[in-house]
Amino acid sequence: MDNLGAYIQVPFCQTKCTYCNFHTGVVSSGRFAPYVEAVRREIAVHRALFDAAGISWPSEPCCVDTVYIGGGTPSLLDPSLLAGLLRAVREKFSCTWSEVTLEADPETIEPEKAARWVADGINRISFGSQSFVDEELKAAGRMHRRADIYRAVPILLDAGIRNISFDLIAGLPKQTRVSWRHSLAECIALAPEHVSVYMMEIDQGSRLGLEVLQGGARYSARDLPSEEAMTEFYELAQAELGAAGYEQYEISNWANPGFASKHNLKYWRREPYLGFGAGAHSFSGTQRWANLHDAAAYVSAIESGRSAVENVEAVTRESALEEEFFLGLRQLAGIDLTRIERQYGVDLREKVGRLTSHGMVERRGDILRLAPAKLSVSNEVLVELLR
Repeated sequence: MDNLGAYIQVPFCQTKCTYCNFHTGVVSSGRFAPYVEAVRREIAVHRALFDAAGISWPSEPCCVDTVYIGGGTPSLLDPSLLAGLLRAVREKFSCTWSEVTLEADPETIEPEKAARWVADGINRISFGSQSFVDEELKAAGRMHRRADIYRAVPILLDAGIRNISFDLIAGLPKQTRVSWRHSLAECIALAPEHVSVYMMEIDQGSRLGLEVLQGGARYSARDLPSEEAMTEFYELAQAELGAAGYEQYEISNWANPGFASKHNLKYWRREPYLGFGAGAHSFSGTQRWANLHDAAAYVSAIESGRSAVENVEAVTRESALEEEFFLGLRQLAGIDLTRIERQYGVDLREKVGRLTSHGMVERRGDILRLAPAKLSVSNEVLVELLR
């Protein structure tokens, strides 16, 4: 088996952002340590838990080369708890870590914590900046403000972290073309090694999304930019980040040379990864599975010696082919069409030819890519490709 990525979910936040559709919650800090202990135990006995859930996993030792601690807001945890999680991974897997990422919000970053993170092996911070405009941050329910970003970045640099990724959201309530350009400019001026730009999602899984769908006005629901404006914001990000020297390597991600996210690339390349914690997902190549989303139910299962796996799905030939397109074409490097046709025994020439003639995709030799102008509407292209 190839080197694994290990993902650890910490589903706790200080507050729930209005646009958030993740399974996270605001809980007492007293629940942090029992949760971490449950995750540590899941890591320690994961093979037995897999057997109980009907999951096939190779018997040979596995090497973890990337670790990603996400959430939620895992930077809320005391550094000793984070260290315990990383120690559990080291103790169970053969490890040569090339990248260890921690998601962190600006207001949670302190010099002592950052120093401990580095000492424990964390070498990359995924920074939840989202916007540099206080009015937008407030409307979205974020805890931090622009000044917190400028306070936090020097702390990370002084601690020795040289791989910082900024998150920005295109389409926040009250966002305008002028304010979006302002956020892009300030982000670029701080010179992170990596930038992720996410389009605002409207669905019933978030308070804001549900309010919009119901035609209400709470959570600044009537101050959202139009879909056309969001597309314009995305294209502006492409232009500004490209002009600043960042290479776009995935639909939502840009990086300086050598700083593309090694862990996230595993997802898009369909490489194996293990997820630990409430709501964490895993992929072996032949199966996908997910843990219980509710943190209390997850802890209860692990403490009682039961598997916390909620569902297991076999990856069929048909679903694997779909994943090759949905995940592979997110990468600007594209996919090897000849390999896919040979591996899955399909002939895609007619379909690809039709999409190419309509400007949806482009083919150069064996490589198929989304057309640059279609990146902002990638889902529509992928649906058409698989029809």
